[in-house]
Amino acid sequence: MEDKKQESGSQPKKAITRRSFLRGAGLSTAGSVLLTTNAFAIDYNEYPVAGEEFGPDAITIKMKVNGITKSLSVEPRTTLASALRDHLELTGTKVVCDRGSCSACTVYLDGEPVNSCMLSVFDVGEKEVTTIEGIAKDGELHPVQQAFIEHDASQCGYCTPGMVMSCVHLVDNNTNPNLEDVKKATRGNLCRCGTHPHVFKATLDASKKTI
Repeated sequence: MEDKKQESGSQPKKAITRRSFLRGAGLSTAGSVLLTTNAFAIDYNEYPVAGEEFGPDAITIKMKVNGITKSLSVEPRTTLASALRDHLELTGTKVVCDRGSCSACTVYLDGEPVNSCMLSVFDVGEKEVTTIEGIAKDGELHPVQQAFIEHDASQCGYCTPGMVMSCVHLVDNNTNPNLEDVKKATRGNLCRCGTHPHVFKATLDASKKTI
């Protein structure tokens, strides 16, 4: 039996192939992207950049570190960690991950712990920087430093300066910390040697000796 003839003026239906489907999907996606881009286009001229520009050459700045104002010539790309280690030879501050994940580079900025590898030296401004070298006073170790020695709280030593800075900040601001307080204070400090239990004991012991 012969197939029925198509109605006058109608076109034969084309079978959907894998190639035609993918081509159509690709065009649809591209169109969506263009529509989205145009809909949310931002005129960056409406948001002028504020603040002082530096560079590209090195310039001389002043920075207060451990109570002493220092002058140093640095490029705009210089981090606080690099300025301390490479320009001021304060190598107690360690750079391990160089991306703010391990806190080995912890220093204080106006008394608050910061990751110095993530901070531009130009962002310091008038704030005072305190490093591990500035923790001891009048030739005497801070109770946390002494407790780290007594409790063998350092192994390879890379994380130790950052650990000490975090723990000193805790005991200087909490006269009676408990174990959970110490764990919270050092939660960002990575120790690959696994010496955390000794760090906890040392910090709790030091808190009893801190006035």
